[in-house]
Amino acid sequence: MADEKPTLVLHLVSGGEPLLFSVHPDDVAELTKQLYLYLDHGSVQTIRTREDVNMQVNFAHVAVAYIDDLQRKGKVFGLH
Repeated sequence: MADEKPTLVLHLVSGGEPLLFSVHPDDVAELTKQLYLYLDHGSVQTIRTREDVNMQVNFAHVAVAYIDDLQRKGKVFGLH
């Protein structure tokens, strides 16, 4: 079985292509639980990437955010 590649997918309010960031495996569970609060409050949060880089995300500019596994093949948005 292939390794999972949890990815934070951000769709900005301004439109365009989504931004994709590989998330550190240790942070996936907590980020998944807190993500809706970040969007609801429009807060600025530090997200740790898979490469151990800390980045700041201003969720006031994010319309939709979710964690996805980009390792899956042949997936269609909304269908598993």
